[in-house]
Amino acid sequence: MVARPADADATQPSSSWPPDALQGRFEGREAFAERLRLALAEAARLGWQEMVWSDATFEDWPLGERAVAESLQAWSRGGRRLLLLACHYDEVQRRHARFVQWRRTWDHLIEARACRRADPGDLPSALWSPAWMLQRLDLQRSTGVCSTVPERRVQLRESLDSWWRRGSPAFPASTLGL
Repeated sequence: MVARPADADATQPSSSWPPDALQGRFEGREAFAERLRLALAEAARLGWQEMVWSDATFEDWPLGERAVAESLQAWSRGGRRLLLLACHYDEVQRRHARFVQWRRTWDHLIEARACRRADPGDLPSALWSPAWMLQRLDLQRSTGVCSTVPERRVQLRESLDSWWRRGSPAFPASTLGL
């Protein structure tokens, strides 16, 4: 992952962006999942060029839901890029069949890495875009923050870049047998 200015490729949001639900603190698994759903719908609507998703397992992300698949489908087009970072992708493959299928179709937009030796509690649980970020700060309580503040976005991106460099390619779209 190449470090870039936080606002590179940012879409010029309207003055009402982000919606109130995508600002400030959140608490609980459902609040976390709802913010992810809303963020992916906004990514499609605003045409975010790049997203970075990071989580040890993605087990409690709503990636298997129809609404999320529809948002990702609407977001997908040439020039877009999704970077995935996890300790492993076993739970993604077990729990999120719609996402796995979408990933196969849009393989050319996606790069995935695994930090297999990382302590799962150390890897950030976050969604980063050039315009906005979400980060869970307490995984047990699913509490965190959503922000458009440039300093916060830059700090998160630098952390994700550091983890990215430690990872290795993972979660291929298909497995070829020899």
